Amino acid sequence: MRVSSGLTLTAALAALALTAGCNSLSGSQGGAEGKAVARLQPTAGNTTSGSITFEQQGHHVLVVAKVSGLKPNQEHGFHVHEKGDCSSPDATSAGGHFNPNAAPHGDATSGPHHAGDMPNLKADANGVAEARFELHGVTVVGSGATDLLGRGVIVHANRDDYVSQPVGNAGARLACAVVTPA
Repeated sequence: MRVSSGLTLTAALAALALTAGCNSLSGSQGGAEGKAVARLQPTAGNTTSGSITFEQQGHHVLVVAKVSGLKPNQEHGFHVHEKGDCSSPDATSAGGHFNPNAAPHGDATSGPHHAGDMPNLKADANGVAEARFELHGVTVVGSGATDLLGRGVIVHANRDDYVSQPVGNAGARLACAVVTPA
């Protein structure tokens, strides 16, 4: 019986280790199955608001955004910032762009860029922007240097030129949110 119990214990520990590894890869330690949300609130004197969802899908994060109160027919810079702090009236409390790898600012769809760089939002004639895109090199699983949970999201007044260092010349901060588990 002791041999059998020892084998059973070994098998149980091996199964537990395999299960723990699978959970880590699936992203289930973040919100519901690696999902997060950021609810944008306007900064002082602005009306921009909206919601952004982040969903871990394998090795990338799917981002879906709907933002209103933007200047009609304009592009607006849109970034994850290093701190999940929207307490200051102008949202400077959110700090700079999230950049755990010390990369230069750039276009999130090509070449080197901050982990927090995202494509510009394009507002329609009513000042509403909807976007859906993938981010690579980040997670929403609740741990790790490149995880977005607890970070800030900022929508800027101007388009990001993807070139100017360190932040793309995107202008004032119109809205701020904190990325939280969904």
